[in-house]
Amino acid sequence: MDIEVVNKPVSFYERPGVEKDVISIANGIPFGIERVRNPSVGIGGVYGTWGDTYDNETLPAFLEERLGRSLLPSERLNLSELGFISRQHIPLNLTPEEHTQVEIEVGRRFLVEAMKACNWEPSEVDAILIGMSAPLSEDYLDQITKAAGIPDRALKVATHKACDGSTSSLHLALNPELPENAQLDRNIAESLYGKKVLVGGIEGLSRFISSSHDANALQLFGNAAGVVGVVPGTTMKFLAGKSREVFDDEGVLQVAMYYPHSRQRTDGGYNVDVTEPIENNIRVAGLMHEPQDGSSISMAGPMGMVKLFVRTGVQVVRDVYAAYQAKLTELGMNGKSLAVAIVHHANYKINKLKEKHLQNEGIVLPMPWLLSEFGNVSAASNMIAFLRELPNMKPFDHILIDGFGAGTYYDALAVELGG
Repeated sequence: MDIEVVNKPVSFYERPGVEKDVISIANGIPFGIERVRNPSVGIGGVYGTWGDTYDNETLPAFLEERLGRSLLPSERLNLSELGFISRQHIPLNLTPEEHTQVEIEVGRRFLVEAMKACNWEPSEVDAILIGMSAPLSEDYLDQITKAAGIPDRALKVATHKACDGSTSSLHLALNPELPENAQLDRNIAESLYGKKVLVGGIEGLSRFISSSHDANALQLFGNAAGVVGVVPGTTMKFLAGKSREVFDDEGVLQVAMYYPHSRQRTDGGYNVDVTEPIENNIRVAGLMHEPQDGSSISMAGPMGMVKLFVRTGVQVVRDVYAAYQAKLTELGMNGKSLAVAIVHHANYKINKLKEKHLQNEGIVLPMPWLLSEFGNVSAASNMIAFLRELPNMKPFDHILIDGFGAGTYYDALAVELGG
């Protein structure tokens, strides 16, 4: 499957249907959002970005200003080959107070617009589960839900598992068998069955990578968010799923934990802390291999990412696919197939190699590439890809959602849409 970038606008803001605005902080922060709803399956949501757009030609100058030096020829990535043609960054000179103002306003807008896309009132929302690689503050999710008018009684779950954050959040809302529930006095999936739930990823990665000296990371990542409204058991039914972690001992993708974590490692065990620091606020925090130089992120080149994610990622999808086939037999639905796979867009080469390995095992999944205007946007990626594909989905379609991220964490699940 080729990357479809021809005739696409360079900037997300130029897409038809995108609502554009400026956040009145500093000299003004461009903001764009696109609302999506599919009434036939009962699901809606929004996705978008904030900051100035940099295409592959204008990005190097911006990064050289951020690095304080010229990019070496050997450091320049072929970004179009990796599937990316543009991404969004905030100005370099924002103060900490301005960063806070921007991201709280961004979070508020995405929650408010997602509720509008679902035709929900704030008082109807029972839970919000958001993946964030590097939260602005420990209580960020609590702040933005209050700003959006969502009542305090709503459950709030912040998931910090890097690029796997939004898929892990959705998995947690749907699958009662996940180990996170063993660390709590409630089963999150069981408690949310039949409730109105907002799930997504909100990633201010331009802020996060500003302290990095890694040229690869600076070229790949950008800002974006995607939030989807689902009703577990009604508009989205869990069929099969699996989570897995394989700690990144070699530090192929080192990421600073801008969130509380015990930093206790269990060899071959569970390296995720699940806590409830504030009533109705749960934090799911994954242990990371952190950079030794105190920077935010340090990563191997694209081939290092391929080696890190593909082998185990294929195993997890293969296991979920087998469990899905067994579920079809149990339900008397032999012959049903997965309509589409929504896969994290780490980069195009990773997705193509996963697709190839799966095909070699007889697993053929449509894996559309949908995120060329954003760069790698971590936990926002799966939700944006889902919303991009949502208009094509049909009642009772079965889809696979595949997330993976630094740490290293994997979540894959098969679900049935409502009708």
